[in-house]
Amino acid sequence: MDSAPKNESAPSLSGNLLLASPALRDPNFSRSVVFMAAHNAKDGAFGYILNRPLEQRVADLLPDQDLGALGEVPVFMGGPVATDKLAFAALEWNKRRRTLRCQTHLSVADALHALSLGHEVRGFVGYSGWSGGQLESELELRSWITTHAKPLVLTLEQPTQMWGAILADMGPVYKMIAGMPEDVGLN
Repeated sequence: MDSAPKNESAPSLSGNLLLASPALRDPNFSRSVVFMAAHNAKDGAFGYILNRPLEQRVADLLPDQDLGALGEVPVFMGGPVATDKLAFAALEWNKRRRTLRCQTHLSVADALHALSLGHEVRGFVGYSGWSGGQLESELELRSWITTHAKPLVLTLEQPTQMWGAILADMGPVYKMIAGMPEDVGLN
């Protein structure tokens, strides 16, 4: 009898959030909130960290270009892969479906158009990526907490507080996790 590996039948996490569990010891992802732009167990996963602002605007990274409104767009650390590249993404909350839509790999013209439509546009240095089956293995080790996207990822004034705010909203056990010190060994 031929059976598919167990992780190939895992549901897609595209459109959802991954919150780094305190058990995840990779400093690249400590207390991070990753929006999953694409995911399937066979081909892997791709997303952007949403709560690591770099305190820079696009114009700071591309000073020789006339970018108009795009020059004022904030830049975030998207993840540890390809950190020598700047990518644009447009984020939009769909109230009716209660989902976060993310258009990735936008050109400068596409990013300017998304801005003109009132979408939240962000610049990302690097991205978060996993090869086929890698994320599923990390999920089995409970390195990540998964949840549906929340509108506060676009409205929170201090993106650095996103991890704790989302966990606190998920219920009492998660609120307790959010209140734990980053290094529990110091407790």
